[in-house]
Order: sequence, then C-alpha cells, then structure tokens
Amino acid sequence: MKKKESFLQKTLIFIGFAGPAVLCFVLVMAIPFLYGIYLTLTSWNGISADKIFVGLENYKAIFQDIQFWHSLLLTILYSALSVIFINLLAFALAYLVTSGIHGQNFFRAGFFTPNLIGGLVLGYIWQFVFSRAMVSLGKGLDIGFLSSSWLSDPTKALVALIIVSVWQYSGFMMLIYIAGLMSVPKELVEAGAIDGCGKGQTLRYVILPQMRSSFVICFFLSITRCFMAYDLNLSLTDGGPFGSTEMAAMHVYQKAFVSKDYGVGQTEAVVLFLICAAVSLIQAYIGKRNEVDA
Repeated sequence: MKKKESFLQKTLIFIGFAGPAVLCFVLVMAIPFLYGIYLTLTSWNGISADKIFVGLENYKAIFQDIQFWHSLLLTILYSALSVIFINLLAFALAYLVTSGIHGQNFFRAGFFTPNLIGGLVLGYIWQFVFSRAMVSLGKGLDIGFLSSSWLSDPTKALVALIIVSVWQYSGFMMLIYIAGLMSVPKELVEAGAIDGCGKGQTLRYVILPQMRSSFVICFFLSITRCFMAYDLNLSLTDGGPFGSTEMAAMHVYQKAFVSKDYGVGQTEAVVLFLICAAVSLIQAYIGKRNEVDA
C-alpha cells in the first residue's frame, strides 16, 4: 500500500503549484483593489502625502457629478448598439466560414486579425480613415455625408466608435460561434433535412436552440469589453468633439489623473467595477441554468 501523504506534504505541494499564482493575484489584484477601496474614503490629489479621511462623502459627490452620469448613459448606449451589431456580424461570419466555402480557413484568420491590433493603434488607423481617406473619397465622388470628417460631429463620432468596435471584436466572437456551430450534432441537422426543413428552418429550429451557451458567452463578453472601452475612445475621438463621446472609463481617468481628484475618481471606478461584476454574475447564473436545462 502507498503511504498516505501527510498534511504538511499536501500543503507544500499546494504551495508549490498554486503559490506563485496566488502571490501574483494578491500583489497585482487584491492589494491594489483594497487600497482603491480605501482611497474612496479619502480626499487626495495624488501628490500630497496626506490623505484626508472623508468617509462616504465621495459616494455622495458622484451623485452630483452630472458629467459622470452622462458618460455612463453614453457608455450604456454605445455598449448596447455595439453588442447587437458585434454579435449579428460575428454569427453571420461564423455561419459563412462553416458553410464549406473555399478558403474558409483563410477567411477565419482574416476576420480574426483586427482583434490582434491594439486599441490605441486601431484608433489612430481609423482616425486617418474617417478624417482623411473617407473625406477625400466623399469630395471626389460628391457624396455629402462623406465629405466632412465624422469625428467632428457628435452623432457621427459615436457612430464611428461603434463601427470600429464592431470591426475589432466581431472576429473574436466569431471564433466562439464557430465552436458552437461545429458542436451541433450532425444527426440533428440531417434529421431536419429528412423532415423537409430548408436551410432557414434548420438554422432557426435546429441550430440556434443548440447554441444558447455560445450566445450567452458572446453577449456578456462583448458587453464587458465595450463597457470598459478606453484605449479606442482615447485614440479615435479623445472624448470629442466637445466631450460628446467621453465614455465612463475615460471620465474616471480624467477625474483622477487630470483633475487630480483621486477620491471621487476611484469611487466612480468602483461603481464601474460593480456594474461589470453584476454583469459577470448574471452571465454565470444564466450559463449555469442553461447547463441544468441541457
């Protein structure tokens, strides 16, 4: 018989395998998070050595910060529209590249490539497209809505942000939908065809019901990505024109690092964290319920 490992041996083995990851989590995530919670209870400009304790005053102050709530509502609008179009395009692309077309692996790689480009670089590339290339094309072909930069108009600038976000994230979501489409049992598809279902009916009544988990993952993943958008917002519009496209994450940065109001800025960051945490918990609940139903 094998000799049972002692409690000390099990502890040492656990520390050996999990210790580095736990240490990194504590140093990089847990301690900064707790320190951030502490900052929400202070008034600090980021420079002074003194941090004046103010209790819950910062939490009261954010209710009077109209710009923060405006940026939060704008973020919700931007996220809602982006999520819808990201998932529609991602599913369409996934369906296309799993339909047996020639060179479908090449198209998969091509559609995924925008996700590999950093948000800052992507923003500057599309800034050139909207401000130079599109304007030149519009003036040359005498197309009115393309003859001026979209980034100079509040409404069009938001539309530009949504377009670039859809272009960036749809390729990543496409991979999840591809996995979902390939996991649908072929027997069910063949049975539907035998029963006289066309492609549209097979998609609606056979394939889509089998992909509930893929839809849940993609929807909530795209929500969290769009909700915390900062780098693309910074490089493409920088919150302009006139602050009309300043998202919540950018407003928090401006409040903390530009206005030097770290207490209120950190408090607003905690609000964003709670919203994203709530979204993640809802995703976990719905995903678990789908597993039980299955």
